[in-house]
Parts: sequence; C-alpha cells; structure tokens
Amino acid sequence: MELFTPEFWVAVSFFLFIGLAVYFKTFHKLGQALDKRAAEIKNELDEAFRLREEAEDVLAEYKRKQKEAQQEADDIVDLAKREAKSYAEETRKSMQEQFERRTRLAEEKIARAEEQAVNDVRSAAVDAAVGAAKHLIADKITPATADKLLNESIDSLKSKLN
Repeated sequence: MELFTPEFWVAVSFFLFIGLAVYFKTFHKLGQALDKRAAEIKNELDEAFRLREEAEDVLAEYKRKQKEAQQEADDIVDLAKREAKSYAEETRKSMQEQFERRTRLAEEKIARAEEQAVNDVRSAAVDAAVGAAKHLIADKITPATADKLLNESIDSLKSKLN
C-alpha cells in the first residue's frame, strides 16, 4: 500500500486548511461578519417596518384628510344649493311683488283715466246742455219770465242756505 496517495494529500490539504483557518481565526471572523450582516439585515427590516408603519400612518392621515375634504366639499355644495334656493325664492317673491305693484299702478292709472274720461264726458255734456239751454232760453224766454225765474231761484237758494 502506498502511503502518499492522492486521497492522503487531499486529507493533508484539508487538515492544513482547517488548521490555518483556526490559527487565523477565520471561522470567528466569518461568524462575526455573518453576525454583522444579520444585524444589518435586522436593522434594515426594523427600519422597513418602521417606514411601513409611518407610511400607513401617513396614508391613514391622507385618507382622513380626503374624507374631511370630501365632507367639506359636500357641505359647500349643500350650502350653495340652499343659498341658490333662497336666492331663487327671494327673486320669485321680488318679481311677484314687482308684478303686483305694477299691476296695481296700472289699475290705478286705468281708474284715473276712466274717472277723467267720465269727468270729460260730463263736462262736455254739461257744456252742451248749457249751450242748448242758452239757445232755448234766449229764443223762448221773455224778460218778465226771466225775472220770475231769477226770483224763484234766489228764494230756493235762500231756503237751502238757511
């Protein structure tokens, strides 16, 4: 049997490698590097969870603000609708009052015009009657009859005044 077979040299190389790794504390340094990397990963995960919670808080805040803004917009729209109804009602009332006032003024104007027309007709009728009476009286009354009518009118007037 041969003492220096390839398996022997592989075993020697392996033990030499392990010995050197132990001598230079490579496993310890490798463990520390892995521990450091694990701590970094843990810190990154903690930071990620913290950022996620922060993002969820911010999202919740924005959702709340959006809801408040939506509510405020709805309130503004409702207020605008109420004001529009109020203005429409006021305008309708104002127009109705203006219409009634103009109708009343027109009716008053018509009544005055009717009264004036009646007065004008009466005046014309009186003028025509007086003119006709003048002609009749002038043509048919004698001076004696005129004196008699004048005295009767004066007596009638005296009795009415007393």
